[in-house]
Amino acid sequence: MRIGVPTEIKAQEGRVGLTPAGVRELVARGHQVLVQSGAGLGSCIGDADYAAQGAIVLATAEEVYGGAEMIVKVKEPQPSEVPLLRPDHVLYTYLHLAAEPALAAGLCASGATCIAYESVEDGRGALPLLAPMSEVAGRLAAQVAASTLAGQAGGARGVLMGGVPGVAPARVMIVGGGVAGTSAARVAVGMGADVVVLDRSLARLRELEIEFGRLLTTRFATSLAIEELLPGADAVIGTVLVRGARAPHVVRRHDLARMRPGAVLVDVAIDQGGCFETSFPTTHAAPTYVTDGIVHYCVANMPGSVPVTSTHALVNATLPTVLALADHGVDGALAADAGLAAGLTVAGGQVVHPVVAAELAAGAAAAALAAPVAVPA
Repeated sequence: MRIGVPTEIKAQEGRVGLTPAGVRELVARGHQVLVQSGAGLGSCIGDADYAAQGAIVLATAEEVYGGAEMIVKVKEPQPSEVPLLRPDHVLYTYLHLAAEPALAAGLCASGATCIAYESVEDGRGALPLLAPMSEVAGRLAAQVAASTLAGQAGGARGVLMGGVPGVAPARVMIVGGGVAGTSAARVAVGMGADVVVLDRSLARLRELEIEFGRLLTTRFATSLAIEELLPGADAVIGTVLVRGARAPHVVRRHDLARMRPGAVLVDVAIDQGGCFETSFPTTHAAPTYVTDGIVHYCVANMPGSVPVTSTHALVNATLPTVLALADHGVDGALAADAGLAAGLTVAGGQVVHPVVAAELAAGAAAAALAAPVAVPA
């Protein structure tokens, strides 16, 4: 199979879909890898590094898409990339289509078969291709909260995460105790913050208590519990995940009035629409904004700020399934691996992932209801 690796063009995105180690594995199995020149530079991987392992380096994205059968990326295709997709393409990347109806329509129109990293499952029903980026984003979320509280964003509180003798540490509230939330808690606790994690799974809360002991507090995630904790929070990190669906809003705009002026909201779920009502996507170039006196950090590709770490962590997770798709073709690989098949999102011109399809349909219905009705003169 011919595998194409284009340069990521999303703003401030330095990750790349394959490393030289991945190229070597594919070439050793008789496959051909086409890499766009400069694709790895953001991750400190040069064209010569790819060529040394047998990749063919091409100058443009058009050449890569034109010669490839499978496209391996990191982020969802940008508007200029969608027209490069063909019906015979297999696209393997993060998609997060529940919050992107225009992209979903474009992918359907392309006819390409699209498999989403974030929906692929392992034998335990976990999400192995989402986990490494959730770990990175969670760790970053705590660092971002710390730097933003320290006054590097306009209007921030000026609070040190760990405090000092005689001065209390920052209070950090983490909504969602999954991979990202646990990673955020680990870093925030390490900084000496006063941490509380909320989740709706009692089993998960028990696991967190076993892991952290009295280093943090756990609460069952009811709306009342969130309301009670918001007034004391210096930072709220939202990591809520509903597979394939838009993230629910766990903090509404009216809740911001309960919070301390200059408190920070870090929305790790922004790829899935955001778990705070006042969230909208930002970039690493302009990561924060202030709404009702509360600083929001809503960068949609947080792991892209540490691309060397993120690229290697991601490819470590994705490579086995990339090899399976290359070795057996999309039909053979999906038939042999139900977990990989769970990631199938677009095929035959339709959104075939049931949760994503339902979310997009609900969003379209809501938009239609909100649209003004033309009244005859």
